[in-house]
Amino acid sequence: MALDHLPPDARPREKLLQRGPGALSDAELLALLLRTGTPGCDVLQLAQRLLETCGGVAGLLHADAAQLGRVKGLGPAKSAELLAVAELARRALAAGLKEAPVFTAPQAVKDYLALQLAAREQEVFAALFLDSQHRLLGFEELFHGSIDQTSVHPRELVKRALARNAAALIVAHNHPSGVAEPSRADEALTATLKTALALVDVRLLDHVVVGRGGCVSFAERGLL
Repeated sequence: MALDHLPPDARPREKLLQRGPGALSDAELLALLLRTGTPGCDVLQLAQRLLETCGGVAGLLHADAAQLGRVKGLGPAKSAELLAVAELARRALAAGLKEAPVFTAPQAVKDYLALQLAAREQEVFAALFLDSQHRLLGFEELFHGSIDQTSVHPRELVKRALARNAAALIVAHNHPSGVAEPSRADEALTATLKTALALVDVRLLDHVVVGRGGCVSFAERGLL
């Protein structure tokens, strides 16, 4: 069933135009992109199925073509559109961080890191490389697996910072459990990285721990 065949008061497009996008649920917003459902499954049901399969909006934004292809009723064309929307969201946030110092938009930094890392099923350690004015030079995933002082190598981080000609860094990693609370190991790792980077005159501005429900900033907590 297409959106036009839904009852008037259940059509996401009309609801959005009358009340604004904030009035729509995740499934309704997604239904606007999907446009049509499948026999026996209207577009809102397909949208809800897709969200449940991917683990919500965050999971959908991290889904790849293979994952989307496993959702019944989602063909190559719709999968491609969803992948394009997710990439546009990442690029929009990155563009904003390249235009202004990151400390003027701390929430944008968290949003960008959450979009990159929140739904990952294994731990990922990444870094935002910044210029002397603290504008974004680039984002890199550096280490995967259990994140501690043995798996994250300060020397490799320093090498990448020098290769990028970075003046400062923000490092981040995710907690696949979904809880963003930093551990003692996270605190010890942060201290080690800060010391190593200082030796080459690169500042560590923050360490952000990403969970499914939000992010925790070491700098904001006074832990850095």
